[in-house]
Amino acid sequence: MYKAVSTATRYCGVAAALLAWVIFAYNISVNPWFVFSEHAFSDLGGPLAADPNLYNAGMMVSGTLIILYSLRCLEDSSNKLETAGGAFLAMAGIFLIFIGVYPSGTRSHGFISYWFFAQADLAIIAWGLGLVARGERDLGAVVAALGFLSPLVAILVPWPSTAMVEAFGIVVMNVWVVLMQRVHG
Repeated sequence: MYKAVSTATRYCGVAAALLAWVIFAYNISVNPWFVFSEHAFSDLGGPLAADPNLYNAGMMVSGTLIILYSLRCLEDSSNKLETAGGAFLAMAGIFLIFIGVYPSGTRSHGFISYWFFAQADLAIIAWGLGLVARGERDLGAVVAALGFLSPLVAILVPWPSTAMVEAFGIVVMNVWVVLMQRVHG
């Protein structure tokens, strides 16, 4: 039983990524007013959206999958940095759930959205440094660079829309999850 759960949680990060992109695509398709270069993804869960409940539920399920994936990261951690990375990832999952609970247009939404991305970046940085500490210098350097450079690019590039910077951050998380499959092997 434990082995089956462990195997399943290995792919929860990939499942969270795929689900999020499917939710974005579906909700964009039913909201013709949404313009990628003008809006934020969260607008798809706001009061003007055609099917906001599906978008918000999708974010909550994706957040739950991230929390489950963090359990695999914690299981595979071999030092305190990697353990901290798993904890930051669990927090990112909680904040993604809160994005669905406090959708666009609510008072707390902006703060929650920023903290989702911040916690994910902290998870990536901690895992990158942890991999270097465990002796996996090449993979660790790539992962740490992703975590350090992602927020800098997000802040310094004059993005035309919030959705574009969100897509950038999500792609960085997706790349990290794919790279982590080597750790979980």
